[in-house]
Amino acid sequence: MDFGKAFSFVFEDDGWITKLLLGGVILLIPVIGWFVVWGWMLEIGRRAASDTKVTLPDWNDFGVYLTRGAKAFVVGFVYALPFIIIYFLEILISPHPGPRHAGGSAALGLIQLSLSCINLLYSIFLAFVLPAALMRFTMEDDNIAAGLAFGEVFNMVLSNLGTYFLVFLGSLIAGIIADLGLIACVVGVIFTFPYATAIMGHFYGQSYAVASGGSPQQPAATPPTTADWSA
Repeated sequence: MDFGKAFSFVFEDDGWITKLLLGGVILLIPVIGWFVVWGWMLEIGRRAASDTKVTLPDWNDFGVYLTRGAKAFVVGFVYALPFIIIYFLEILISPHPGPRHAGGSAALGLIQLSLSCINLLYSIFLAFVLPAALMRFTMEDDNIAAGLAFGEVFNMVLSNLGTYFLVFLGSLIAGIIADLGLIACVVGVIFTFPYATAIMGHFYGQSYAVASGGSPQQPAATPPTTADWSA
Protein backbone atom coordinates (compact mmCIF):
# COMPACT_ATOMS: atom_id res chain seq x y z
CA MET A 1 0.00 0.00 0.00
CA ASP A 2 1.06 3.56 -0.69
CA PHE A 3 0.19 5.27 2.60
CA GLY A 4 1.08 8.79 1.51
CA LYS A 5 -0.80 8.54 -1.79
CA ALA A 6 -4.13 8.39 0.03
CA PHE A 7 -3.47 11.89 1.35
CA SER A 8 -1.95 13.44 -1.79
CA PHE A 9 -3.98 12.04 -4.70
CA VAL A 10 -6.77 14.60 -4.18
CA PHE A 11 -4.47 17.50 -5.03
CA GLU A 12 -3.45 15.93 -8.35
CA ASP A 13 -6.92 16.80 -9.68
CA ASP A 14 -7.13 20.29 -11.17
CA GLY A 15 -10.69 20.68 -9.91
CA TRP A 16 -10.14 19.38 -6.39
CA ILE A 17 -11.27 22.59 -4.69
CA THR A 18 -14.60 22.63 -6.51
CA LYS A 19 -15.18 18.91 -5.98
CA LEU A 20 -14.48 19.08 -2.26
CA LEU A 21 -16.60 22.20 -1.91
CA LEU A 22 -19.53 20.48 -3.64
CA GLY A 23 -19.04 17.48 -1.35
CA GLY A 24 -19.24 19.76 1.67
CA VAL A 25 -22.42 21.39 0.41
CA ILE A 26 -24.00 17.99 -0.29
CA LEU A 27 -23.17 16.90 3.26
CA LEU A 28 -25.44 19.67 4.48
CA ILE A 29 -28.46 17.84 3.00
CA PRO A 30 -30.00 15.88 5.91
CA VAL A 31 -29.50 12.09 5.68
CA ILE A 32 -29.46 11.97 1.87
CA GLY A 33 -26.29 14.03 1.71
CA TRP A 34 -24.41 11.56 3.87
CA PHE A 35 -25.56 8.64 1.71
CA VAL A 36 -24.39 10.44 -1.44
CA VAL A 37 -20.96 11.27 -0.02
CA TRP A 38 -20.59 7.72 1.26
CA GLY A 39 -21.35 6.43 -2.23
CA TRP A 40 -18.82 8.91 -3.64
CA MET A 41 -16.22 7.61 -1.18
CA LEU A 42 -16.80 4.05 -2.37
CA GLU A 43 -16.41 5.22 -5.97
CA ILE A 44 -12.94 6.41 -5.00
CA GLY A 45 -12.39 3.00 -3.45
CA ARG A 46 -13.45 1.28 -6.67
CA ARG A 47 -10.94 3.35 -8.63
CA ALA A 48 -8.13 2.85 -6.13
CA ALA A 49 -8.75 -0.91 -6.16
CA SER A 50 -8.24 -1.14 -9.91
CA ASP A 51 -5.80 1.61 -10.81
CA THR A 52 -2.82 3.34 -9.22
CA LYS A 53 -3.70 6.62 -10.99
CA VAL A 54 -6.88 7.59 -9.15
CA THR A 55 -8.89 10.64 -10.17
CA LEU A 56 -11.28 12.43 -7.86
CA PRO A 57 -14.83 11.59 -9.05
CA ASP A 58 -17.21 14.26 -10.28
CA TRP A 59 -20.67 14.58 -8.74
CA ASN A 60 -22.55 13.86 -11.97
CA ASP A 61 -23.65 10.39 -10.80
CA PHE A 62 -25.61 11.76 -7.83
CA GLY A 63 -28.29 9.06 -8.07
CA VAL A 64 -25.73 6.26 -8.29
CA TYR A 65 -23.89 7.55 -5.25
CA LEU A 66 -27.15 7.93 -3.33
CA THR A 67 -28.23 4.35 -4.05
CA ARG A 68 -24.80 2.95 -3.32
CA GLY A 69 -24.53 4.93 -0.10
CA ALA A 70 -27.96 3.81 1.09
CA LYS A 71 -27.07 0.17 0.43
CA ALA A 72 -23.71 0.62 2.13
CA PHE A 73 -25.55 1.99 5.16
CA VAL A 74 -27.51 -1.29 5.35
CA VAL A 75 -24.25 -3.26 5.27
CA GLY A 76 -22.69 -1.02 7.90
CA PHE A 77 -25.79 -1.17 10.11
CA VAL A 78 -25.77 -4.98 10.17
CA TYR A 79 -22.13 -5.05 11.22
CA ALA A 80 -22.72 -2.33 13.82
CA LEU A 81 -25.83 -4.01 15.27
CA PRO A 82 -24.01 -5.75 18.17
CA PHE A 83 -22.43 -2.41 19.10
CA ILE A 84 -25.83 -0.70 19.04
CA ILE A 85 -27.47 -3.42 21.15
CA ILE A 86 -24.72 -3.32 23.76
CA TYR A 87 -24.86 0.48 23.83
CA PHE A 88 -28.58 0.46 24.62
CA LEU A 89 -28.04 -2.21 27.26
CA GLU A 90 -25.53 0.13 28.90
CA ILE A 91 -28.18 2.86 29.01
CA LEU A 92 -30.87 0.52 30.39
CA ILE A 93 -28.75 -0.74 33.27
CA SER A 94 -27.19 2.61 34.05
CA PRO A 95 -27.10 2.76 37.88
CA HIS A 96 -29.30 5.33 39.61
CA PRO A 97 -27.77 7.22 42.52
CA GLY A 98 -29.24 6.83 45.96
CA PRO A 99 -28.35 5.18 49.30
CA ARG A 100 -31.02 2.48 48.99
CA HIS A 101 -29.55 1.29 45.73
CA ALA A 102 -25.86 1.63 46.61
CA GLY A 103 -25.12 -2.09 46.44
CA GLY A 104 -27.12 -2.66 43.30
CA SER A 105 -25.70 0.43 41.68
CA ALA A 106 -22.16 -0.82 42.27
CA ALA A 107 -22.98 -4.15 40.62
CA LEU A 108 -24.71 -2.48 37.71
CA GLY A 109 -21.81 -0.07 37.36
CA LEU A 110 -19.42 -3.01 37.06
CA ILE A 111 -21.62 -4.61 34.40
CA GLN A 112 -21.84 -1.31 32.56
CA LEU A 113 -18.05 -0.96 32.62
CA SER A 114 -17.69 -4.47 31.22
CA LEU A 115 -20.12 -3.69 28.42
CA SER A 116 -18.20 -0.50 27.65
CA CYS A 117 -14.98 -2.49 27.33
CA ILE A 118 -16.70 -4.99 25.04
CA ASN A 119 -17.98 -2.17 22.86
CA LEU A 120 -14.54 -0.58 22.70
CA LEU A 121 -13.05 -3.83 21.46
CA TYR A 122 -15.91 -4.28 19.01
CA SER A 123 -15.43 -0.76 17.65
CA ILE A 124 -11.80 -1.65 16.88
CA PHE A 125 -13.01 -4.87 15.27
CA LEU A 126 -15.41 -2.81 13.13
CA ALA A 127 -12.61 -0.46 12.08
CA PHE A 128 -10.79 -3.45 10.59
CA VAL A 129 -13.73 -5.37 9.14
CA LEU A 130 -16.02 -2.65 7.78
CA PRO A 131 -13.60 -1.39 5.07
CA ALA A 132 -13.32 -4.93 3.73
CA ALA A 133 -17.08 -5.49 3.86
CA LEU A 134 -17.92 -2.20 2.15
CA MET A 135 -15.37 -2.72 -0.61
CA ARG A 136 -16.52 -6.28 -1.20
CA PHE A 137 -20.06 -4.95 -1.42
CA THR A 138 -19.26 -2.25 -3.96
CA MET A 139 -16.80 -4.30 -6.04
CA GLU A 140 -19.53 -6.91 -6.47
CA ASP A 141 -21.83 -4.44 -8.26
CA ASP A 142 -23.14 -2.92 -5.02
CA ASN A 143 -24.46 -6.27 -3.87
CA ILE A 144 -25.50 -6.14 -0.21
CA ALA A 145 -25.20 -9.93 0.11
CA ALA A 146 -21.54 -9.73 -0.93
CA GLY A 147 -20.85 -7.25 1.85
CA LEU A 148 -22.63 -9.50 4.34
CA ALA A 149 -20.67 -12.61 3.37
CA PHE A 150 -19.14 -12.68 6.85
CA GLY A 151 -16.85 -15.65 6.31
CA GLU A 152 -15.23 -14.21 3.20
CA VAL A 153 -14.90 -10.76 4.77
CA PHE A 154 -13.35 -12.07 7.99
CA ASN A 155 -10.91 -14.26 6.07
CA MET A 156 -9.91 -11.30 3.93
CA VAL A 157 -9.08 -9.26 7.03
CA LEU A 158 -7.37 -12.07 8.95
CA SER A 159 -5.15 -12.84 5.95
CA ASN A 160 -4.15 -9.19 5.63
CA LEU A 161 -4.02 -7.84 9.17
CA GLY A 162 -1.03 -5.61 8.42
CA THR A 163 -2.83 -4.01 5.51
CA TYR A 164 -5.99 -3.35 7.48
CA PHE A 165 -3.98 -1.97 10.37
CA LEU A 166 -2.71 0.67 7.94
CA VAL A 167 -6.31 1.39 6.96
CA PHE A 168 -7.18 1.72 10.66
CA LEU A 169 -4.28 4.11 11.21
CA GLY A 170 -5.09 6.11 8.07
CA SER A 171 -8.73 6.39 9.10
CA LEU A 172 -7.71 7.74 12.51
CA ILE A 173 -5.60 10.43 10.83
CA ALA A 174 -8.45 11.21 8.42
CA GLY A 175 -10.77 11.65 11.39
CA ILE A 176 -8.38 14.15 12.93
CA ILE A 177 -8.23 16.05 9.65
CA ALA A 178 -12.04 16.14 9.49
CA ASP A 179 -12.20 17.56 13.01
CA LEU A 180 -9.79 20.34 12.09
CA GLY A 181 -12.64 21.90 10.14
CA LEU A 182 -14.59 22.31 13.37
CA ILE A 183 -11.71 24.28 14.82
CA ALA A 184 -11.68 26.54 11.76
CA CYS A 185 -14.91 28.28 12.80
CA VAL A 186 -16.91 25.20 11.72
CA VAL A 187 -16.93 26.41 8.10
CA GLY A 188 -13.78 24.43 7.45
CA VAL A 189 -15.70 21.14 7.58
CA ILE A 190 -16.97 21.91 4.08
CA PHE A 191 -13.47 21.03 2.93
CA THR A 192 -12.05 18.81 5.65
CA PHE A 193 -14.95 16.32 5.82
CA PRO A 194 -14.99 15.55 2.07
CA TYR A 195 -11.19 15.44 2.06
CA ALA A 196 -11.14 12.99 4.96
CA THR A 197 -13.79 10.92 3.19
CA ALA A 198 -11.67 10.81 0.02
CA ILE A 199 -8.66 9.67 2.05
CA MET A 200 -10.64 6.83 3.57
CA GLY A 201 -12.02 5.80 0.18
CA HIS A 202 -8.49 5.56 -1.21
CA PHE A 203 -7.35 3.47 1.74
CA TYR A 204 -10.37 1.19 1.37
CA GLY A 205 -9.63 0.65 -2.30
CA GLN A 206 -5.93 0.02 -1.80
CA SER A 207 -6.59 -2.50 0.95
CA TYR A 208 -9.11 -4.37 -1.17
CA ALA A 209 -6.63 -4.54 -4.04
CA VAL A 210 -3.96 -5.98 -1.75
CA ALA A 211 -6.36 -8.42 -0.06
CA SER A 212 -7.75 -9.66 -3.36
CA GLY A 213 -4.32 -10.00 -4.92
CA GLY A 214 -4.89 -7.24 -7.46
CA SER A 215 -2.66 -4.53 -6.01
CA PRO A 216 -0.13 -3.11 -8.45
CA GLN A 217 3.13 -3.99 -6.76
CA GLN A 218 6.71 -3.21 -7.56
CA PRO A 219 7.87 -5.83 -10.06
CA ALA A 220 9.84 -8.53 -8.38
CA ALA A 221 13.45 -8.86 -9.36
CA THR A 222 13.84 -11.36 -12.18
CA PRO A 223 16.08 -14.25 -11.14
CA PRO A 224 19.30 -14.26 -13.13
CA THR A 225 19.37 -16.75 -15.97
CA THR A 226 22.27 -18.90 -17.03
CA ALA A 227 22.98 -16.42 -19.80
CA ASP A 228 23.18 -13.62 -17.26
CA TRP A 229 25.76 -15.49 -15.20
CA SER A 230 27.83 -16.36 -18.23
CA ALA A 231 27.79 -12.73 -19.32
